[in-house]
Formats: sequence, structure tokens, C-alpha cells
Amino acid sequence: MAVDELQAIIQRCQILEEADFKGEDFNLFQVAGQKCLEDGYAAQLLEVIQNEKNKVIIKNMGWNLISPLVRCIFMYKQEDDKREHCLRILDQLAQLCNPKELFLGLLEQIEQTSGEQVCQTVMLLLQPLQTVLLKLQNKKAYSVGLSLAMIMNQLTPLPVPYTKQQIQEDKLGLCQCCNAVVDFAKPFVNEVVKNMEKSSEYNDMELKEELIKFCMQSLKYPLLAAQLEHLEGIEDHPFRHFATEITDILWNVGELIPLVFVHRKGKSPHWENQEFADIERKNSADSLACLSYLMFVQHFGVECFPVVFSPSYLLLCNMTHIEVLLKRTEESVLSKGLDLFESCLLRMEDNSLLHHYLELRGFINVPQDLVKIMTLCPMEHMRKKSLNILQLFIDKFDTEGKYTLFRCLLKTSNHAGVEGYIIKNIKDQIHLALTEYDNIWFTGHHLISLLDLALSLPEGAETDLLQNSDRILASLNLLRYLVIKDCESDNQTGVWTTLGKIEQNFLKPLRVGLNMSKAHYEAEIKNKKENRKEAHSSNTVCSVTVSGEKMPAMTTGMQLQVLHSALFTFDLIESVLARVEELIEVKTKAAMDENS
Repeated sequence: MAVDELQAIIQRCQILEEADFKGEDFNLFQVAGQKCLEDGYAAQLLEVIQNEKNKVIIKNMGWNLISPLVRCIFMYKQEDDKREHCLRILDQLAQLCNPKELFLGLLEQIEQTSGEQVCQTVMLLLQPLQTVLLKLQNKKAYSVGLSLAMIMNQLTPLPVPYTKQQIQEDKLGLCQCCNAVVDFAKPFVNEVVKNMEKSSEYNDMELKEELIKFCMQSLKYPLLAAQLEHLEGIEDHPFRHFATEITDILWNVGELIPLVFVHRKGKSPHWENQEFADIERKNSADSLACLSYLMFVQHFGVECFPVVFSPSYLLLCNMTHIEVLLKRTEESVLSKGLDLFESCLLRMEDNSLLHHYLELRGFINVPQDLVKIMTLCPMEHMRKKSLNILQLFIDKFDTEGKYTLFRCLLKTSNHAGVEGYIIKNIKDQIHLALTEYDNIWFTGHHLISLLDLALSLPEGAETDLLQNSDRILASLNLLRYLVIKDCESDNQTGVWTTLGKIEQNFLKPLRVGLNMSKAHYEAEIKNKKENRKEAHSSNTVCSVTVSGEKMPAMTTGMQLQVLHSALFTFDLIESVLARVEELIEVKTKAAMDENS
């Protein structure tokens, strides 16, 4: 019987001195204890462990029971007495075992768990692990850091619940587990705070650094991927609670504000391997970006925030974080980047952001990232939001800043729709310059330089007019506006000075391109109609390739519809072009009549 075997080993060890315990004794104790648990004799094993005479034996050998004990706890149902006995054994082992040995045993058990049992195992072992760590005298900070890192590494592969239903269900227990880990860390936070209060020159930085590492890891996972908005029907949002606890820890150890503003330069570990250094830098960047989102969008820790910084300085501080977030493709992360950018911009007055900021890398990179989201992101609401934020960003700059930004985006966006949007913005700024207030950037020689970019065809007469129709129509509308609004005698915009160049580089190539394109598409339509008659059917199917990707098969009827749609676009461009040419001719003739 298992209990008898255990009693025999106990009796043999009771007469030995602690130093005389052999490896064989440890093995026999582990095997007998495991058999007791598996055969359902947890109550008897508990009695053995609680017996004062066995204190020395349990201190040295008890940690060997952790693995079978955890297995049995998960095997029994919640209301089973045997499970309760196992839990009491675990508690006793935490009180009686050698802290160092039990610490390693508990960590090993956490490391070996996987899949659906990760959160259950971690939550089961947090309390005994905390008890053991509080007893440790040597390498306490290292052991706390190792425990937190091990726990977070085990949790990281788990998917983060995102929707309201997923958060409420919490299938794998991640929401509950994260908050349990924060409670686990609190005694160590209190220890750091107490030591800091005792001395203004708190030198024992190890434990503090380990807690900061834990917070940084928590910011990257799960908080960066988590849904942190208020959700109707969830009063105590688990991830919002977790975020509050993490920012509280950083505030309590005096690192919240430095992390937001100083970026902790020079505090990252030195790595000989460049790959490790890059991973560390990326992880740190993700964490700091998430922290800024928590503070400036969700207002966690905002009560600690000094109200002395200008909105433009806050935007400057956050530009690096915004850039990090906007380069990601996951909706949960990308949306945080857009929200952080929008939040910073909404604090500012229109026309208040000085053009000098565009000399900084982030202020050029971020609008380019927005353009990529606007044109490539598969989620429509993200594309629309990016467009709105780009307009907000444009509105905040002074006139020289707007001018510089327009030049940059026209040169780098490589997307006709975006270029058309920028050209429309140029037209709006010219209108303000002509009707409300003078500014040198959207009139005269500065504007002429910008018009060279806006009123041109990327590849002359060979330009794909269909692909570039948005840009071309916006350019024609801009030119039509300039010709109507600015008389040749005034020539405030300089358009009449550069008209010859515009005709040469834009209007003439456009007219040639239109004639070529219309002739080509009309010939295609004629061919398709003839082919359809020959086949006596409109159901002939062909494949079409666009930008190297095969599109769904199209019938001849569908192809004809596409070709007619293209012709309609060419007709639209031609009608605006004709109107512009007519206006130029009328205005030029009127000016000549005045002069004669």
C-alpha cells in the first residue's frame, strides 16, 4: 500500500541527520508520495507533511512532490475533498520546504506547462511562489525577475481576447491570470517603495529594475494587443484594470514620467549579438508606444502628469511612438497608433505647428505611413480614419509647413488618389491666400515651384490616364480655378507667367494622351463586339491580370462594361480640359484687347 511505503521511508529518514540524506532517499520519497497522490491518499499524505517530527524531511524532500501534486489538483473536480487536500499540501510545502529548492521546483512546473493549462497552472502556483520569494534572502531581486519573466513568457503565446464576447468568456483565463500576476508582484513593489521612502538615495536598483522589466513586458503583451476602450456591459474591464495596475507600479517606483519623456536611453542591456540588441530595441519601442497610448488616449496615470508641456512638445515626444504603431498591420495595434496621433493633434490649434518640425524624421515618416494605411489597409474604417487624421495633420501646420508637406507628399505618395487629394488641398490654400490673407507660400514664385509638381503628367503623353484620373482631374480643377480667380493683369499666383510651361508639360501631353487612349479603347470595344458576334454568345469567359494578380474571370459583356466605363472617364477629363483651354483663350484674348 502506498501509505505504508511512505511511512517506511519516513521512519527510516527520521533517524538520519539532515546531512546524511542520500539521493536514493529523495527518489524513494518522491515515488511513494506520488503513489499516495495518484491512489487517492492525499489526506494521509497531508497528515505526514503536517507531522512536526517530519519537518526536516519535508524541508529537504517536499519540493519533489510539486509536479505530481499539480497533476492531481487538475485531475480532481473543484468540489472534490481530495482536491482540497492537495491544495492544503501545496500550501504546507510553501511554508515548510527549503525556499531555494521549492522556488526552482515551482518555476520548472510553470515552464513545463503549455496550451490551455498555462493560466490555470500559473494562477495555482502564484501564491506558493510569492510565499517562497518573500522568504529568500540571497538573489531575491534576480529570483523575482526570473519568476515574472518566466510567467510572462509562458502567457505570451496565448491569444489576447479582443471582442466583448471574448473578454467576457475569457476561455483560457488570460484576463484573470494577468491581474493575478499583478497582485503577485505587489509585495515586491511595496518593498521598493518602502526602501525609497527610507532614503532619497535608494541604491538597491535591482528589484526596481526587475519590476520595470515586468511592466515593459506587460505593456507589449497583453496590453498592446488588448481592446482597452470602455465596453458596454463590462463594468470591471479586466485589461483596463491591468493597465491601471501597471501604470500604478511605474508611478510608485518613480519611473512613469521618465519613461514617457526620457525613453530610458542607455538603460537597455548591452548585447554582443546585434540581433539580440535589435530585438531588445524593438520590444522596448513597442512597450513605450503602448505606455504613451495608455496615458494620452486612455488617460491612465494622467493625474500624475505635469500640466506644463505645450501641445506641440507632446506631439514631438509622441511622434516616435506613433511611427512605431503605424508600421504595424494588426488592427488592435494600428488603431492605437491612429488614436494616439489624433489625440495629440486635437490638443493643438490650427496653423500653430511650426514648419521647423518637418526637419525631424518622424514628422515626414508618419504622414507617409498614413498614406500607406489609406491606400493599402484592407479595413475601410482604418483607411477613412487615416485620411481624416492626415487632413488634421495638414491643418495644424503654419503655411510654410503646409507648403513643405504638400511638396513632400506629391513626391513620395505614388498614388493618384492621394496626389489628387493633396492638389485639392493646394487649391484650398491658394483660395485662402487670395481671399482672406496674404501669404508668400501660396502665391508668387513659391507657388510656381509647387505648380510644377502639381500640373504635370508623370510620364508625359504615355501616362496611364485611367490609373491617374484622380490626380489629373484635381490638377485640371486647380488650373481652372487659377485661370478664373487670378486675372492676368494681377497675376498674384504667377500662373500667367508660367502658362507656357504648363501648356507644354501638362495640357498638350494630356490632349495627346487622351486621343491615344480613346482611340485604343474604342478599337478594343469594336474588337470585343466583333468577337462576340463570331462566337454567337456573350458568355465567353477570359482571364484578366491586374498588377501581376489574376482577377476573377470576366465574360465579354463584363469586359465591354469596363471599357465603356474607361471611355466615360476619358470624356470627363476631356470636357474639363476643353473648359480650361477655353478659359485660357478667353482670358488671354481679353488681356490682349485691354493692352491694344
